[in-house]
Amino acid sequence: MSLATNGALDKGPPAGGARRGPGGDLISTGRRLWPFIWPPADRRDLKLRIYVATALILAAKLVTVGMPYTFKWATDALAGDAPLASGNHAWLWQAPVALTLIYGATRVLMAVLTQIRDAVFAKVAMAAVRRLAMQTFAHMHQLSLRFHLERKTGGLTRVLERGRTGIEELTRLFVLQLLPTIVEFALVMAVLYLQFDWRYAAIVIVMIVAYLGFTYRATEWRISIRRRMNDSDTEAQSKAVDSLLNFETVKYFGAEARETERYDRSMARYEQASVQTYTSLAVLNAGQVVIFTLGLAAAMALAARDVMAGHTTVGGFVMINAMLIQLSIPLNFLGMIYREIKQALIDIEQMFTVLAQHPEIEDRPGAPALAVADGAVRFEDVRFGYVPGREILRGVSFEVPAGRTVAIVGPSGAGKSTISRLLYRFYEPSSGRITIDGQDIAAVSQASLRAAIGMVPQDTVLFNDTIAYNIRYGRWDATKDQVEAAARLAQIDRIIASLPQGYETPVGERGLKLSGGEKQRVAIARTILKAPPILILDEATSALDSFTEREIQDALERISRGRTTLVIAHRLSTVVNADEILVLDKGRVVERGSHPALIARQGIYAALWSRQRQAEAARETLKQSEAALDETFTDARAGADGSPASQLEHMASAAV
Repeated sequence: MSLATNGALDKGPPAGGARRGPGGDLISTGRRLWPFIWPPADRRDLKLRIYVATALILAAKLVTVGMPYTFKWATDALAGDAPLASGNHAWLWQAPVALTLIYGATRVLMAVLTQIRDAVFAKVAMAAVRRLAMQTFAHMHQLSLRFHLERKTGGLTRVLERGRTGIEELTRLFVLQLLPTIVEFALVMAVLYLQFDWRYAAIVIVMIVAYLGFTYRATEWRISIRRRMNDSDTEAQSKAVDSLLNFETVKYFGAEARETERYDRSMARYEQASVQTYTSLAVLNAGQVVIFTLGLAAAMALAARDVMAGHTTVGGFVMINAMLIQLSIPLNFLGMIYREIKQALIDIEQMFTVLAQHPEIEDRPGAPALAVADGAVRFEDVRFGYVPGREILRGVSFEVPAGRTVAIVGPSGAGKSTISRLLYRFYEPSSGRITIDGQDIAAVSQASLRAAIGMVPQDTVLFNDTIAYNIRYGRWDATKDQVEAAARLAQIDRIIASLPQGYETPVGERGLKLSGGEKQRVAIARTILKAPPILILDEATSALDSFTEREIQDALERISRGRTTLVIAHRLSTVVNADEILVLDKGRVVERGSHPALIARQGIYAALWSRQRQAEAARETLKQSEAALDETFTDARAGADGSPASQLEHMASAAV
């Protein structure tokens, strides 16, 4: 029996990369995993499965160790060499066929018990995987916006995927492989010592020590290669996800070849590391086979001498062979278990790194829920910068009175969207404070704060599900009638009705099956459905044409009545009816007032208004010119006699 099965057992490294972190130590990792492996107090069914699986382990290994004895007895009976025939077992030596059948039955029983054990324990292992994966996923959502902005989504999902696989491997290896292997090894060593003598046990011990020592050194060598392979795979995966998420942009710029070349460079590094991984595996397997074969040959030679000297029977010689071949299975598992455990540790160390990350924004101990009575929002001398030394907001102060609408306008980079992120408490101000109805939002729970605010963002990203799912995301317990009412207010109900699947129409990845305006309407509908006391409209109509914008603007004005509304706008035409307009420039509020007052002031707002009106007028003039030219050419074709010369003449006279 060859040990080359290591190649099959080592299925190669899971995709993805990991750097050494808090999860790289076996003892510390085991300590952190134990609460997930051992079932919680309310899962008595899982604990019972562990006890049953342990009993099956012991039963299977007792049968395994007894199997070589039936082989020995059958061999001795066939050889006519039965030193125990005069004892109570004399009848067995008259039935070599029966002994052979018993040998086969023990092999079947061993396999059946092992498979039952695996099936019983599977629910325990997967429950552990589910608990830790769920905790990690929930923790990722608790981490700050900064954490996610600084990481690639593809790489982060790979961390979760590899960690989940690693946990499953560790749980299976410890309980289903390591414990049975230790039990079987102890039983085999006891049989060799008691049935034969210490020399056989000494040979086997030397072989095992050499085998495990070689496996340890070779595996440590392979681990560094595997880490490089994982890193290159993560890089390739992240680039692939990034490119596919920006599929349209790639098409716009005809960059397919460039993206393919960029991906291929990462795959080339992955290819090189993969070849080294499988080459090192071949070296490991070859070394293990050589060590085991030398030990097997030494034990068999000793048994042959004992048979020749009359110290044992031919059946004893066969039993030694069967026992050592049987020992190769747990020995092979010991080598494989070490490799797999080390590899699993690498796979989950980044998951533990993520779990070790503390959220940048955390609720204070015992933070109360936000109590919204009127919904008045106030910024008091707020300063903030995403990176030290570069302030985005420089002492911003303003108030949005309850039930009123305040708009914030200004050039790009002035800090308009930063205000909405601070209000949602994605970040904390470096100084100053933000209050709602006099309550500092830093002192209340984040869940209650965000439940009180509704957002229609500038860049709407939808879940890859149905239109109904994305609208209902605003309030999950909403009825079908309430969903449809929100769609009507957002002016998207007629579009939905025209679709074959209606509200059950899939919107595609990131909502790509819908137009920009349709996605924006869905976002407006789900905010309408949420019905929050405070609204934030961040460029809410930026993706809409002028006609649709007016329709949506009317809907937004209706739903904002009686609600505190903060409008962040680039198009000034959408905020002319705001109760107050704040002009933000270089992180400071430089002007404030109503639309007429700001126009009369002839400051920054008036200049922005003038430029936008000129641009809109130029676009309108261009559209009218194009329409007139189309009409002229249509009339020219209709009045011509059909010949090219006549058509040109008629077109020229029509143009004059």
